[in-house]
Amino acid sequence: MRKAYIVDGTRTAIGKYAGSLAPVRADDLAAHVIRELVGRHPKLDPAGIDDVILGCANQAGEDNRNVARMALLLAGLPEGVPGITVNRLCASGLSAILDAARSIKLGEGDLFIAGGV
Repeated sequence: MRKAYIVDGTRTAIGKYAGSLAPVRADDLAAHVIRELVGRHPKLDPAGIDDVILGCANQAGEDNRNVARMALLLAGLPEGVPGITVNRLCASGLSAILDAARSIKLGEGDLFIAGGV
C-alpha cells in the first residue's frame, strides 16, 4: 500500500461567536486558505489536484451548498478540479483529511487539499 504525506498546511485565525469573522461565508474563508496554500508552491499545476475535500458540519444560509466545490472555484482553481464536502457533525475536517489520505493509499489520486471550515 502506498504512503500518504502531509506536505503543507495553513489555516485562518480562530473565530469567536459574533466576532469579526462572523459575516464571512465559510466558502470565502476556505478560498483564502486554498489560494495561500497553492500560492506557496509556484511549480504546482492546480489542474493536477485530484480533489478538494472539506469538512463542514453545518451548511446553512447562503453557503448551504457544496462548500468544498464553491471554495475551490472562488480560490481560482480550474473547473475540472472536483470538490466534496464531508459532514460528520463532529471532526468533519479530520474526516476530510483521513478521506484524502485513504484515497492516496488506495491509488485513487496523488494530490489532495483537505481540511475543514
